[in-house]
Amino acid sequence: MSKKDRSKTSTSGTLPPDDAELWEQVVETAVPLTKGKNRVVDHPEPVDEPARDVLRPDKQRPEKNEPRRDQKPKPSAPPPVAQFERKEARRLGTGRTSVDARIDLHGMRQREAHGSLKAFLANSQARDHRHVLVITGKGGKRDHDGSFERGVLNREVPRWLSEPDFRQWVVSFAPASKRHGGEGALYVRLRRGKNV
Repeated sequence: MSKKDRSKTSTSGTLPPDDAELWEQVVETAVPLTKGKNRVVDHPEPVDEPARDVLRPDKQRPEKNEPRRDQKPKPSAPPPVAQFERKEARRLGTGRTSVDARIDLHGMRQREAHGSLKAFLANSQARDHRHVLVITGKGGKRDHDGSFERGVLNREVPRWLSEPDFRQWVVSFAPASKRHGGEGALYVRLRRGKNV
């Protein structure tokens, strides 16, 4: 392409003068590819003037890993609930390790129990407690065939403790020893508070 043709291409259309100048630099450094052959093209020397974003500043796309300005960064999910250590459960059961606090949800309705448990765990973590006891009660009833169906709280509390909302406080949990209520209670190991 002759210089005359290049200048026609760069100035024709509606390109502003700055963009037309940038286009000329691109055209001068472009090397045509031969049809059907793979050619290695040397990269031209970098241009002194930095390339301008084509998008307006308010319409710029964010980097892939960078959150958009109008989006709040998503908080990272807390780690999953870990396995409660057997030794730890034994020490709590025999009294060699103390239970720092306890809550009795026995007799509460599900919604009330859920809110009370959240508040209790948050408060216990703020007080730097490590082990707490959650009493659910066995609840439930015996069917006509002799089988026993667990109560709602006895069934739901372990599920709640595994949910993302609760994992900010809960490291692990396990059924309590008979001394602390057996199947009607849970030992819960708490995460360290962020301010600790």
